[in-house]
Amino acid sequence: MPVSLGAFVRHNKQMADEKILLNRARQLDTTALAEIYDTCSPRLYRYAWRLLGDEATAEDCVAETFRRLLAALADGRGPRDYIQAYLYRTAHNWITDYYRRRPAAQDPLSDNLPDTDPSPSESAEMRLQQSRLRRALQELTPDQRQVLVLKYLEDSTNEEIAHSIGKPLTAVKALQHRALAALRKLLPPEEWMR
Repeated sequence: MPVSLGAFVRHNKQMADEKILLNRARQLDTTALAEIYDTCSPRLYRYAWRLLGDEATAEDCVAETFRRLLAALADGRGPRDYIQAYLYRTAHNWITDYYRRRPAAQDPLSDNLPDTDPSPSESAEMRLQQSRLRRALQELTPDQRQVLVLKYLEDSTNEEIAHSIGKPLTAVKALQHRALAALRKLLPPEEWMR
């Protein structure tokens, strides 16, 4: 797919701006750190909430992700090139550790899950679908789960995902293919028709 000159120029300017912001953050410039937080925390929160399904736990994940970023920057470590990729990888690691620490859910992936929410039927059905999807995502490997969430829920490009997870583009495509094949086996066919 050809890239327009305008898109190429915008991408290069964005990369240059991110490097300048990162250099200021590495010097613990509070304005730069606040800009990084303001820019990245909403997307990180959505990413964490989609994988965890709980607002408080997603907030904990975002807080710990930024705490780890600050600690790494203070120690002279941290991201060298891509702030957002570093933050997603840190959040992904926290979420993976979170699931390792807690026992696996014993709920089946069937359509017969109880609806305890007294909200209207459309809202209940949407929550049921989200719950099934979240449980199905937990059945995938952490890398497969991260690739799908970044690709389809965060609208990241394959190149951005490759930077986020530190893998080559071909590995990202293979992970995406395997993850989608696994989800097709885990979810009812009607979930794929919507």
